[in-house]
Parts: sequence; structure tokens; C-alpha cells
Amino acid sequence: MRGLIPLLTLTVLAAAPSPYFGVRVVDDQTGGGVPLVELKLQNDVKYFTDSNGWAALNEPALMGRPVFVEVTSDGYEYPDKLVFGRGLILRLNPGGRATVKIRRKMIAERLYRVTGEGIYRDSVLLGQKTPIREPLLNGQVLGQDTATTAIYQGKLFWIWGDTIGPDFWNFSVSGATSELPGRGGLDPAVGVDLHYFVDGKGRSKGMLPLPRPGLVWIEGLVAVKDPAGRERLLATYTRQDGLKPPDECGVALFDDAKAQFEAWVQMPCRKSHYSAHPFRHNGYWYLYPWLRVKDDWAAIQDPSLWEERKVQLPPNATRISCVVWNEYRHRWIMLMEKTGMVSYAEAREPEGPYGPAVEILRHEHYNFYNVVAHPYFQQDGGKVLYLEGTYTDSFSDARQKTPRYNYNQVMYRLRLDDPRLQEAQR
Repeated sequence: MRGLIPLLTLTVLAAAPSPYFGVRVVDDQTGGGVPLVELKLQNDVKYFTDSNGWAALNEPALMGRPVFVEVTSDGYEYPDKLVFGRGLILRLNPGGRATVKIRRKMIAERLYRVTGEGIYRDSVLLGQKTPIREPLLNGQVLGQDTATTAIYQGKLFWIWGDTIGPDFWNFSVSGATSELPGRGGLDPAVGVDLHYFVDGKGRSKGMLPLPRPGLVWIEGLVAVKDPAGRERLLATYTRQDGLKPPDECGVALFDDAKAQFEAWVQMPCRKSHYSAHPFRHNGYWYLYPWLRVKDDWAAIQDPSLWEERKVQLPPNATRISCVVWNEYRHRWIMLMEKTGMVSYAEAREPEGPYGPAVEILRHEHYNFYNVVAHPYFQQDGGKVLYLEGTYTDSFSDARQKTPRYNYNQVMYRLRLDDPRLQEAQR
């Protein structure tokens, strides 16, 4: 009987073989994993790569067999085309791995998904390392749109619009913080580690609850000094019935003790809600390049002191999404959007005049809206810019919803020394 003990022990400790065949899709220029790549099999089963570029394939009927895998992704193209389409034949051996290189056609590089469920789902299934604390579910958020950010009390403060959870909706905006790069935060090329404000059930909580009915949306965040010299966080907001004109507009003040905003000052409403990505310039907070107010506690409370500005847009302008200063170009950079497409333009002043706009990324049959560039993520003296937007089928002619990615934030990286940007750099 003693001779059986080691054998029995080994049997108990032996790990079960992985049922998954791992495919990692990488950018042929950078070698980084490409998220949001569709891998379609001949039986029309589809997989989508996660934020590390991994897809965990598990098809019991096809394991051990050669299988054609069609590879498609907006802004990218698989270089080889077979009789079945663009893709390759892989033998799906359980526990096996394959690396697939894909050619990037657009200027910007897709990096990862910032929000939602299963950001690194396939990496976890395949036993791969992940960069963030909660690779599967954070704040019970399945989907959320429209990010706006500000640096507050040494951290990056995030706000999003409507949020979808497993068994709830949050229509009073969601919030989180993250550490800044170089101050304990992740390299923005790798990911963003979010710490959500949550309720007693661990769900992403409403950050601006109002007693009156309607959707509450924060447009922009600004950090200012109050009369006592303390840093305070303010937010412009609207309350409205869906996409109808706002019923209430104002400025909210963040209560640090309660970890939520409260209505502070009422403002006249514009015709519609318009997401803002404020920036500070020459003693003013610019909510948009066409609207500014002095960086002053009293001035912000007085609607008559908010100044309208005239902006000279690019000749081929679309909808303005954000403006940021860039040290590498010594220019103001304007990003614009139009149903899944984002373009880039430059000017010496935030009001322009802006030169011709150059397309930097595109999603076919899908929307990508409320794009924001993060100035505090810029690297290499401003040569590398990071931007994100809401990837959604809303307001588009999308033929299908992309599982897990739909209605979530996706991060891109743009190199400003790319020769394809020369047309904008005149």
C-alpha cells in the first residue's frame, strides 16, 4: 500500500488541462495586444479579444482540428486573404497558444477598454497576468458612457454618464479615482486602475442625486480654490428628460465627507447638453473653446461673467469633442468626431484658427462619441497622446452589438510624430 501513496498524491495535485486554445492578436507595428478584434469561425461563432489582445477559444467539437479563423477589426486588417476570407487556419489544441499579427491602417493605436465587465476576461481564463486590480468586474459596472476628468487632491477624478449594472441603472452619474502616472498610477499605455465610489451593495453609486426627475449628466469638472484657499471640485451639470433640452442647469460642489456632489449654483440652460472637457489658460477656465470664465470662486457663481468666444474651426470640421495643449507641438490640439470617426487639428490659440483636420481613427458601422484627450497622460515631452471615447451602437447603423465592449470607454494612443499628421501640422 505504501507504494500507492505517492501516485495517489500526484493524482490529487495534478492540474486539470486547460480546455482553452489561446489566440493573441498583436499590432504589427508595436507588438502590443489589440483589443476588440473579432475572430469568427466557420460555424459563425465569434470571439472578441480582450484588453490584452487575448481570446480564449473553447469549442469541444473543433478541438484538435484545423479550423479557419477569420480576423477582422475596425482600423486594422489581417494581411493574408484565403478563399474563406482574411484570416488563417489554426489547429485548436486544448492548452495551445497562437500569436496573430494584424496590420494597423489608422494612425491611432487601440490599447484597452477602460470600463465595463470582463476587461481582461480571456486573459484570466488563460492564466495570463493582468495589470489592474479588478480584471473582471469593478463597481458592478457593465457599461457606462462619456468620461470627463480632473486632477483633484493629487488624484485623477473620473465622472461618467448613465451606468448599466447587472441588476441596476444609475442615472445620476458615476465616479471613481485613479492614481496619476508617476505617483503610483499605472503607465497609461498599460491601463487605468479605477477605484469606484460605491454604495452599501458595492454598486457604482449616484454622484449627483437630485430630488427632481430626469437624467442627471455632469458636463465638465474644474478644481478651484475657495475663499479659504482650499481646493474644491466643481461640476457643471444638466438635468433633462432624455435627449430633450435640459430642464435644469447649474454648478455642483463636491462634498468630500459625503463623497458626492450637491447642487450649488443654478445657471441659465443652453439648448442642449454638451459634454465639456475643461482646460485652464491665462487665468481662465475654458469649458469649451467658445465658453470661458475666470478661475475665481465668485466669478464662477455669476452667469453674467461667463464669456462667449468666437472659434475659427478647421475648413473640414466636424463636431468638436475636446481641446488640449500639447508641449511637443507647441499648439492647441482639437479632436473632432463624426459617428465613429475622430479627426485631429492644431492651432496657436484655443479659439483658433485651426488648420485642416486629419482623420486618426475610425469605427465602421459603430459610434465613438464624446472623445476626450488626457493631457496628464502625455508622454515623451508630449509626443505621445492618449484619448478615449464611448464605443456604442447608439446613433449608428451598427449591425450587431459587440459583447462587453458596447457602451463602454476604449483608450487609444496617438504618436504626434507620425508623418501622416503632417497635413495638420502646417
